[in-house]
Amino acid sequence: MNKENYNHITDQELLDRFYEDHNNDWLGILLDRYILLLFGVCMKYLKNEEEAKDSVQQIFLKVITEISKYKVNYFRSWLYAVARNHCLMQLRDRHGKIPSAISETMSVITDEESEKNNHIEKEQLLKLMASSLEELNPEQKQCLILFYLEKKSYQEISDNTGFTLMQVKSYIQNGKRNLKILLDKKINKS
Repeated sequence: MNKENYNHITDQELLDRFYEDHNNDWLGILLDRYILLLFGVCMKYLKNEEEAKDSVQQIFLKVITEISKYKVNYFRSWLYAVARNHCLMQLRDRHGKIPSAISETMSVITDEESEKNNHIEKEQLLKLMASSLEELNPEQKQCLILFYLEKKSYQEISDNTGFTLMQVKSYIQNGKRNLKILLDKKINKS
């Protein structure tokens, strides 16, 4: 495969293709994009060019053998964590334990990565929710927006829309249920 022909394809699309047909060429294209990142991570921890080059190769092999066992959603973050853990294991083998400065750095990095992943997941969930909201019927959508986003009471919604109180309650209850169903379908698709 000519890797230049796949520059327009996102990491996620390459990952999806790999999960569909388990063709390691897709992984090769994906890993090729991150050689410099991996080398940089390895140099940061190992401080030795030859060890870093060897580690990049070992990480490639680990990714190829391990990725089928997991459903990876954020390849770059996952790859970074694999590389970091590999380097820390190398240092532990070399020194018998992880130096305390690296251990402290590791926990800070792990917290930052976790926070970043949570932010990305929340952002994607909000996008899915917004698109699902658009699929509701107009009355349910209007009542949900007024109730949850604009914090209006049932009476205020009734006054603003001309719906009866029973209709408002029904639109909110059914809209909430339908929104959850639509959202669950979209989440299970991805």
